Parts: sequence; structure tokens; C-alpha cells
Amino acid sequence: MRIENELKLDYSDVLLKPKRSTLGSRKDVNLNRVFANFDWNGIPIMASNMDGVGTFEMAKSLSEFKMFTTLRKTYDTSQLVEFFSNKDNCQYAAMSIGITDYDYRKFLDVYSMCKYLQYVCIDVANGYSERFVEFVIKIKEIFKEGKIIAGNVVTGEMTEQLILSGVDVVKVGIGPGAVCTTRIQTGVGYPQLSAVIECADAAHGLNGFIIGDGGITCPGDVAKGFGAGADFIMIGGQFGGHDENPGEIIEKNGEKYKLFYGMSSQKAMEIHYGKMNNYRSSEGRVVTIKYKGPIEVTILDYLGGLRSTCTYINASCIKNIAKCCTFVRVNRQLNTIYS
Repeated sequence: MRIENELKLDYSDVLLKPKRSTLGSRKDVNLNRVFANFDWNGIPIMASNMDGVGTFEMAKSLSEFKMFTTLRKTYDTSQLVEFFSNKDNCQYAAMSIGITDYDYRKFLDVYSMCKYLQYVCIDVANGYSERFVEFVIKIKEIFKEGKIIAGNVVTGEMTEQLILSGVDVVKVGIGPGAVCTTRIQTGVGYPQLSAVIECADAAHGLNGFIIGDGGITCPGDVAKGFGAGADFIMIGGQFGGHDENPGEIIEKNGEKYKLFYGMSSQKAMEIHYGKMNNYRSSEGRVVTIKYKGPIEVTILDYLGGLRSTCTYINASCIKNIAKCCTFVRVNRQLNTIYS
């Protein structure tokens, strides 16, 4: 038995310390980043490849802001070919796959028919299996000129393993999502702020990148993720409940809602596989999210918050947030008396 006594922190455990700033206005902040090694430039915020978020509609809306979408894994070959045959759709979207034989064949089919495909996301709940690493290597052998996003992991050692196996951007996060119950069902996880700090340090030492995936509850959490060293921040639940999300609007007591569920939930298993196999347990929640209208409203709120963060800590651009930030540990970050 081994116990690690070193303190590990979540986004809610810290605040950013303000500093003297030369920035006179939020409009002086540049949110665009250029990643030469990843062959991409834009605002490094991503929509998650969850059913309710990683849609074609979301990708088209986010691309107008030069933001990225990892498409949900459940699109079939014909749908993906139609989408990625349009060169304009390829710069800000990735095809997502698992590690089954079906996923491998689907990737080969799409890749052979879509010469503009640039990014693929290899997504599994547990990025620590040898099978996952072997699958990454197999895809890299074929997708030599393309860029691979893969995860999820939460430790520096596995981040290094994936980058050395051909991954360009590692997805970091196990259990922090709003509809994820992995930590309850399995007891496995890692506080997200510490996971981002440790994995970013490992990745950057090998000229790789990471995505802070999950745990975002507000614009301030995005700033904290960038401050911890994340190159990209991936958002799931906070991008739910919009026009671009699938599903009908549900009305209850005069309020409008949309359904949102975790990809390891019983509902997701039933939708995509017809049932929950008896060797599994549900590791996701099903919730209703208040209907929010077009995603543009939420995007502008998040980008405005991020610009404001930069003016508080004197960071002229997103890349400089990590250089300019000092975290302060707190017992409470918000006065909730009127919540």
C-alpha cells in the first residue's frame, strides 16, 4: 500500500492573485494562439466530443470564433465524409474514435475519402491500458501527416508515454466532468488543477501539448486551467443546453430545458449499444440543463471573462497567463448567500 501525501488541488481550491497591470482595456487582450507544432491557430477552447456537445452544428458555430470541436464518436462514416469533404470544416474540427475494430475501419474509410482531414481524437475513459497505446501507434503509422489528440490521463508519466507514441495533444482529466461519476463508481481520479499542472510540465518537456478536459463550471475555471499550463481547455456541460445541442426542448413549470448525459451513463449505453452490459456499471449522470439559446451567448460570456482575467494579472495574451499567474489557496472562492 502506498499513500501520496503531497497536496493536490482542484480549480475550486484556488484563486488568481491580481497584479499591477499595464493593460488599459479588455480589448487589448489577444485570445488567439498559434501552435506551429500542431499546425493550428485560433482561440484554444474546445467543445467536448460528448453526444450533447460535439455536433456538426456546434463545430460550425464555434469555427466562426476560431474555436475547436472534437466531434462525437457516434457519427457514422457517411456523415463524417460529407462533413470533412468540405475543406472549411477541417481546420477547427476533429473526427473522434474509440479503439475498437469498428473505430479503426471507420477511421480508414473516412481518411481514405477525405483528403482534408487534419485531426483525429482517440478517446477512451481509461487512457492507461496497453491496448490504447498500441492503437495510438497503429493510427500514427497511417496518419503520418495528421495530428492526433488522445486521452484521457492525469499523470505526467502517461502523458510522456502518449507523446512518445505519436500523440500531439494529450487530453487530461479523469472524473472532473459535471455528469461523470467515475470517481464515485471506481474511486479513481485526480484533482483537475494538479493534473493539468503535472501533465503540462511533462508534455512541454517533449514539445507536446495538453488539453484540460473537464471540471469547468465558470469562465474563471478556464483562466485557471490556462494558468496551470493547459494549452487547450475542453468544455462539456457548460456548452450544453443550446440550439446547437441535439434534443428537444423540455418544458417544466414554465422553464425550458435540454437533456444532457455522460458518455458512460446507462442512457448513452442504451442509445448506442441497445443496453448496458452486465459487466459494466453506469459512470455518468443524466441531467436537464436550462435552455440557453444560441451558443454565441455563452461563448461571448466566457471570452469576456477570460479577457478580464488577463487585465487583472497583466497577461497580454492567453499564452502569457501561465507566466503571469500566481495561485492563492482558498477555503471558499465565492459568497453564496444569495445563490
